[in-house]
Amino acid sequence: MRQVLTIIFALSMVQIYGQENLERKKHYNVKKDVALEGFDPVSYFEGTPKEGESNLKFAYKGVTYLFSSQANATKFRSTPDKYEPAYGGWCAYAMGETGEKVKIDPETFTILDGKLYLFYNFWGTNTLKDWKKDEKKLKEAGDLNWEKFIQ
Repeated sequence: MRQVLTIIFALSMVQIYGQENLERKKHYNVKKDVALEGFDPVSYFEGTPKEGESNLKFAYKGVTYLFSSQANATKFRSTPDKYEPAYGGWCAYAMGETGEKVKIDPETFTILDGKLYLFYNFWGTNTLKDWKKDEKKLKEAGDLNWEKFIQ
């Protein structure tokens, strides 16, 4: 009887965990089932974003990331919260200014306080420039706005 209860408990935890991952993933900027448009999250911290390889991937809490090297995949696995992008990979400026999820150019970014922030950069509009003008206020507002999505 004890084994049956243990199995039922384990299965229910898997179901709950899986549901939490699905809920989390729906708020992240994921295309073709991959975050960061396929760019390696660790590479941003090395100064230049690099596209990841489809054979070097890792899913963290329901969100799949690609990596440009096995070393970067290992770094991410050891401290994924360090490398995951802020605001689920949506435009940081938009999240701070209006609380909206806006697409990004994966090569327009900044690292602030050890966190990766991405920005919209299309049709002559580069929101990183606007972000830099009032970074502190936009970050504070973005943090509050993002909390509404991931409660």
